[in-house]
Amino acid sequence: MFELIQRGPTPEPLCQVMLRVGDLDRAIMFYEKALGMKLLRKKDVPQYKYTIAMMGYAEEDKTTVLELTYNYGVTEYNKGNAYAQVAIGTDDVYKSAEAVELVTKELGGKILRQPGPLPGLNTKITSFLDPDGWKVVLVDHADFLKELH
Repeated sequence: MFELIQRGPTPEPLCQVMLRVGDLDRAIMFYEKALGMKLLRKKDVPQYKYTIAMMGYAEEDKTTVLELTYNYGVTEYNKGNAYAQVAIGTDDVYKSAEAVELVTKELGGKILRQPGPLPGLNTKITSFLDPDGWKVVLVDHADFLKELH
């Protein structure tokens, strides 16, 4: 069983989540415009035919980041049935959903669930697909914290 013995410079042991994308520039623009993430770094590795972009809300040594990986010539991936979603907290699900909807019209993607409370939990969420078909859920941060108690 894994045991966390010591932590490095990041405050959380979860360093990154990686999604494969078919158009890296479009994906970067989507996560910047729809979710307010910043491009932290971009690295092309031509000998192995891929490029990565690290996206996040703070530097990589401070928080978990999203790695977007583009493999040369691959424009689409089979999502299978194992992936569920990436969830991101927000102070205003309704306002965030409006921003996402505008960006999906410009860059692609699709709103899956309009913002509102989940039956039985009353936690407000909205969900959508990014341009590559990955599901993202925005969760009201205050509601989520109440759910924990």
